[in-house]
Amino acid sequence: MTDWTAGYVADIGYTYGYYTELNPARLALAFLNAGLAVPEIATACELGFGQGLSANLHAAASRIAWYGTDFNPSQAAFAQALAAASGHGARLSEASFAEFAAREDLPDFDFIGVHGIWSWISDANRRVIVDFVRRRLKVGGVLYLSYNSLPGWAAFAPMRHLMTQHAETQGAAGHGRVNRIDSAIAFAEQLLATNPLYSRANPQVSERLTKMKEHNRQYLAHEYFNRDWHPMHFATLAEWLEPAKLTYACSAHLLDAIDAINLSQDQQALLNQLPDDGFRQSVRDFMVNQQFRRDYWVKGARRLNPLEQAEALRAQRVILTAHRPEIALKVTGSLGEASLSEAIYNPLLDQLADHKPHSLGQLESALKDQAINFGQLLQATLILTGAGHLSPVQADTAIQKAKKTSERLNAHLLQQARGSADVQYLASPVTGGGIQVNRFQQLFLLAQSQGHKQPADWASQTWQLLQRQGQRLIKEGKPIESAEENLAELTQQAETFAQQRLPILKALQVM
Repeated sequence: MTDWTAGYVADIGYTYGYYTELNPARLALAFLNAGLAVPEIATACELGFGQGLSANLHAAASRIAWYGTDFNPSQAAFAQALAAASGHGARLSEASFAEFAAREDLPDFDFIGVHGIWSWISDANRRVIVDFVRRRLKVGGVLYLSYNSLPGWAAFAPMRHLMTQHAETQGAAGHGRVNRIDSAIAFAEQLLATNPLYSRANPQVSERLTKMKEHNRQYLAHEYFNRDWHPMHFATLAEWLEPAKLTYACSAHLLDAIDAINLSQDQQALLNQLPDDGFRQSVRDFMVNQQFRRDYWVKGARRLNPLEQAEALRAQRVILTAHRPEIALKVTGSLGEASLSEAIYNPLLDQLADHKPHSLGQLESALKDQAINFGQLLQATLILTGAGHLSPVQADTAIQKAKKTSERLNAHLLQQARGSADVQYLASPVTGGGIQVNRFQQLFLLAQSQGHKQPADWASQTWQLLQRQGQRLIKEGKPIESAEENLAELTQQAETFAQQRLPILKALQVM
C-alpha cells in the first residue's frame, strides 16, 4: 500500500496562516531596493499551499492568474471552496509535486512560491521542485522560497530528533498525534531537568522548548514532527537551485535589508570586504544566527542603472495599514530593539495618516522642508513595511479589476466567521493581498453589511450569534460569564473598531 503522505504530517490540518511574502505585489520594493528590474507578474504558482488561504487572497485581490497544488485532499477541498466562492479562477489542485509537475496543461510562470515546505520534504521531492522551476519559471521570473536555515537550527536539531523519536516509539497507540506531541515535550522537559551536558553546552535549547509550548499543536505537528526535517545552509540551497539557473536576488523580509538594526559596525565592515555575494550571505547567517530565511531568487537578474532605479523607486506607491497613534517608533532586528528617529518618522507618518496611496516621489516632495533626504525616506519605508505598518499599492487598473472578486471572497469569509475563528484575514484589492481582521471584527463587518449602522448594533448582533453557540468572550485569560458583561465588552470593541480600524479597511477597499 502506497504511503501518499511521504512521511509528512497529514492527520492534522495545517494552520490557516497568511504569508505576505507570497504576495507578488510586495517584491517590487525589495527588488528596486536591491537595484534589480521588477518583472511583470501575470501568472503565479504556489507549491504546497496548505489551506490555500494565501493563494486565494492573492488570486482574489489581484489580476494575476494563480495555480497551485497541495497533496492533502482536505486542505485542497477547503482551498477550492474559497476559490469557487470568490470566482477568481485560481486553479488549485490536490496532487503531489510529482503529479502536478507532470501536467502538460500548465502555463509558464512569472512567480513561483514555496513557503516553508522545502524544509519538510524528501530530497526526491526537492528534485521535483527544482526541475519544475527549471522548466516552468520564465526568464526573468522569480522564485520565493522560505526554509529553516543553519546555523540557527544547529543547536536544537538533536532535541527535535529526540522528540520525534519519542512521539514515534513512546507515544500511546490510539491516543492521537496531539497527545504524542504533548508527551514528547514533557519528556524533553524531564530530560533537561536532569541537567545533561547537552543542555549545558546549548543553554538556548531550554528557552526554545518553552516557546514551543506556547504554539498550537497544529503548528508544532507540521513544524517539528514530520519524518523529513532538513534545515539547510544558504550555500547548500544555492547548489540545489543551480540546475534551474537561479541566482539570489534579495531577502523577501524587508527588515533584512537594514544593516543598522541587524549587524554591528565590525560585522558590516567584514561583510563589505567579501566580494562574493553568496559567501557574504553565508557569513551573515552566522552573524545573526539565522534560523529561517525568506528569499527571492531570479532566473536572469537584470540590474538597473542608478537613474532607472531612482525613477522606479520614486514611482512606487505605499499606503498606511495601521492606526497612526498606535505605531510605536521602535523596530526589532537581530541586534534587538532599536528606536526610530522622531524627526524622520513622525513627519512621514503624518503624511500617510490619511490612508491614501502615496508614491515615494510624492512623499519626498512633501517632506523636502523637513530635511529628510530620499535615502532616509527609503529606509523608513522599508522599515515600516517590514514591520507591517505599510503596504505597497497595486496599479489602479489592477485594483479595479480585483474589486469584485475581493468582495465575493470577503463576503464568504464573513459568513464563515459566524461559526469559526480559523481565518483571520480578508482580501484587499489595494494591496493585492490579505489584511488581518480578527473574528469579532469580521462579525462587526457582517452586521454592518446587513444594515446595522451603529457599533452598539454590531455588538448586539454578534453577541446574539455567540450566545446561540454557547460561546463567551475571553478577557485576561478568563471567560466573561454574564451576558451583560459580554455585551459590554463587545460594544467597547465595536466602538474602537469603528473609530480606528474601519476607516483603514474602507481605504483598503476591504469593505
